[in-house]
Amino acid sequence: MALISRCSLGVKGALAALVLGACAQNPVTGRDQLILISPQQGVQMGAQAYQQAKQEKRVLPASDPYTQRVRAITERLIRANDLPKYQWEVNAFDDKTANAFALPGGKVGINTGLATVARTDAQIAAVVGHEIAHAVSRHGEERISQQLLVQTGVQLTGAALGVGQQGASLLEQAATLGVILPYSRTHESEADEMGLYYMARAGYDPREAVKLWENMAAQGSAGVPEFLSTHPSEGNRIQKLQSVMPKALDLYNKSSYKS
Repeated sequence: MALISRCSLGVKGALAALVLGACAQNPVTGRDQLILISPQQGVQMGAQAYQQAKQEKRVLPASDPYTQRVRAITERLIRANDLPKYQWEVNAFDDKTANAFALPGGKVGINTGLATVARTDAQIAAVVGHEIAHAVSRHGEERISQQLLVQTGVQLTGAALGVGQQGASLLEQAATLGVILPYSRTHESEADEMGLYYMARAGYDPREAVKLWENMAAQGSAGVPEFLSTHPSEGNRIQKLQSVMPKALDLYNKSSYKS
């Protein structure tokens, strides 16, 4: 019953069995998760959102040096880690925002603006590893599931799982929410830790992740207080990274991918 209680977020009665069936565990941290969206639905939503992103922003050609650089880094992260057999796709976007993303199903986008703060390949690997961790952990689907439970209640949650037209409509709305809803601080911290391990296994010095967040802080990205944001402050992120750094360094020292 403890697992039902943790996953159900307080939902009782007949929904408990459904919620138990939707319980999952993070593949790296072991954290209990509630995910009402099927893996197939998640992949479909990720593909739709990625196609929309490619229509709204200019995608750099495969011959562009930045595209080649970020694809090589991402492919190395994928090869070095036991990741899902997604149909991975990596593109560079002509966007000055220092950002990257990875959608359900392994669709990765990396903005040109990321290079303004991620100044080494290892720092880019820290960001991309973090974003891949979001996709592998199915954080987007988890956020949607939380929203569905909060907003729809028992009957509409059942509909959202495929029973009736109203449920289909909710899933369509959730496809949009899934890519624009901010992740929780729990998700961000989890992705930081997983991304650190991913980059270390791929032979990128995990200490560069700390330097990345120092770069972020130096550019004033920490202007929003942590309690007003879904993202941890740079200081707290660095503290968390330092706490798991010994394990990451051990993985790094054992990596066969170091150049």
